[in-house]
Amino acid sequence: MEKKYCYKYPRPALTSDCVIFGFDKKTGINLLLIERKYEPFKGYWAFPGGFVEQDETTYEAANRELFEETNLRNIKLKQLQTFSDINRDPRGRVISVVYYAIINIDELKTNPKAGDDAKNIKWFQVSKIPKLAFDHKKILKIALKNI
Repeated sequence: MEKKYCYKYPRPALTSDCVIFGFDKKTGINLLLIERKYEPFKGYWAFPGGFVEQDETTYEAANRELFEETNLRNIKLKQLQTFSDINRDPRGRVISVVYYAIINIDELKTNPKAGDDAKNIKWFQVSKIPKLAFDHKKILKIALKNI
């Protein structure tokens, strides 16, 4: 039986991603990236993030995913922009609300640690960013204009 107000039309999925910049006295501005453990883009570097659950806001999802994939919490995130290019994700129509933060790496209470679907985690100098998954290169260009 079809539920009231449920539709048979396809709808996009929603994700939240986190662009985390870290300042380090020796290396300057860095970017925290995770290495993807699974397809699509297995082995590529990406921003921490993932799908929004039914019972959370995009901000809550961003914080949850950031903790699950990096072990970082209590990071003050600011909304950057919504990204909705049609083919930004090979799994289907996915819209992402992206958040960013600038933190002092020396002041972190815990070191980032890969978890959940992150195979690895690493700080990269913004001048030495590896090839990124999805449309994260485009997102990074916009985020850099906002810091």
